[in-house]
Amino acid sequence: MIPTPHIETTEKGIIAKTVLMPGDPLRAKFIAETFLEDVVQFNSVRNVLGYTGTYKGRKISVMASGMGMPSIGIYSFELYKFYDVENIIRIGSCGGYTPDMKLYDVILAKDVWSESSFAKVQSGYDQEVIEGSAELNNQLIEIAKTLEIPMHIERIHSSDVFYRENFDEYKAIYENHGCVAVEMEAFALFHNANVLGKKAACLLTVSDNLVTHELTTSDERQLAFTNMMKIALELAE
Repeated sequence: MIPTPHIETTEKGIIAKTVLMPGDPLRAKFIAETFLEDVVQFNSVRNVLGYTGTYKGRKISVMASGMGMPSIGIYSFELYKFYDVENIIRIGSCGGYTPDMKLYDVILAKDVWSESSFAKVQSGYDQEVIEGSAELNNQLIEIAKTLEIPMHIERIHSSDVFYRENFDEYKAIYENHGCVAVEMEAFALFHNANVLGKKAACLLTVSDNLVTHELTTSDERQLAFTNMMKIALELAE
């Protein structure tokens, strides 16, 4: 079924086996223009931009996911199911739940906890924790060591809600579930990968901290999170 309702290209082979997936379409554009050569744009539906190019001579794609689990749930499912994508690495921003998560720190999600109903509705999965691909995570850990980029390897929280009425609820989530940071997509991505027999990982850069109240600007979130990009790009095939 190509094109899909949300990805316009009719060429299966134009999308690489490995896709980097930031939330922001402009971050996808920045990665393609900054790091890739021989770039071809394969999607612009709803301005969710997707590109394929080469990194150090190896093929890789980058495509935005939009915000939230329903959005990444659609795009990752279509990439896995209909375009023969094998690996998706989410590269996004997150909010720190502890003072140890400093601005611009890189986090690799070993697993993700969520109170979301996404997985239960999608396929009846009723657990609150989903692990990322051990194979991809091990590769990313070795790459980070080679590049000498420090990286936290932790459990994160995927939330359906950005603006919680009870702001301090994050404290209980950290204490009860061990989540050191929050984002809004990885739980759905990991679930889709498991359902379809594919692989997924999640690299995050700390954009703000709920404890210290430090935060980055929208421009910095779009352009300055290059360490996690450099790590993920090394997975080009």
